[in-house]
Amino acid sequence: MYVVSESAERTTRTPAGAMFGLAGPSSGSTEVATWRVEIGAGASTPEHIIDREQVWTLLSGEFEALVDGETAAVQAGQAVVLPAGAVRRLTAVGGPAQALCAMPVGGKAIIPGGTDKLPLPWAE
Repeated sequence: MYVVSESAERTTRTPAGAMFGLAGPSSGSTEVATWRVEIGAGASTPEHIIDREQVWTLLSGEFEALVDGETAAVQAGQAVVLPAGAVRRLTAVGGPAQALCAMPVGGKAIIPGGTDKLPLPWAE
């Protein structure tokens, strides 16, 4: 059994918000990575692709999820499943928003039109 806490070493901050790494290969999980994300009011993730399915469970606030051109509102108490390979962007609507995210370990990000697979430090 592993009990994992958020820490400064496993936190990544960007202009849009912060990702707080929880379970992952570096903290004892061999199959699933989890992290908590905070996105500031009106801020968005960059448009990107992840090569693994992700599940975002909203803890507070509301997100607008844009996935392969389709938009949906996701509120606290709901989850959104983001398919592997889909172009996505999440925007906090009406204030800041938080989610608990999960995906199979080893996921990488790709910028649309790019070929480089970028690691997700909060999920490693």
